[in-house]
Amino acid sequence: MRRLLKFLHTMGSAGLLGAMAALVVMLSLAPAPAALAGYAAVRGAMGAVATWIFLPSLALCLMSGLLAMALNRAYLNAGWAWLKLATGVLMFEGGLVYVQGPMRREAEQSAGALAGLIDPAALAVALPGERGTLWVLLAVSAANVALGIWRPRILRIPA
Repeated sequence: MRRLLKFLHTMGSAGLLGAMAALVVMLSLAPAPAALAGYAAVRGAMGAVATWIFLPSLALCLMSGLLAMALNRAYLNAGWAWLKLATGVLMFEGGLVYVQGPMRREAEQSAGALAGLIDPAALAVALPGERGTLWVLLAVSAANVALGIWRPRILRIPA
């Protein structure tokens, strides 16, 4: 069971980091909203990555990590594991509120603008915030990977 949870956690981490890297690249290469057809296509792809890769990977990481902590007593006394749990919960909340929601909403709005239902001027309002959020979440994810690999002796919880 330990190896399965470790495998699932590693796969979730790989998917999460890959999805965020892909989203950063797509944000960098997205055309301006004035080129509505291209913008809508890129934002639709970003919404799909956020929905089908980012969110499931994030959930897999958090659930497998929680199960690993529950099943392995050594993790309950390890400060690094608690730090990973705290940052994992922040990642989940940040991922839902600042990545998943805005990416889906912008994809829907750009499709609506392409169909003539929404004013194209309302697009790309949160673009700088999305980019910054993705970079912060990438840094936190990299720190979580480092904590899992090196397992520093911090915050030793007494038994």
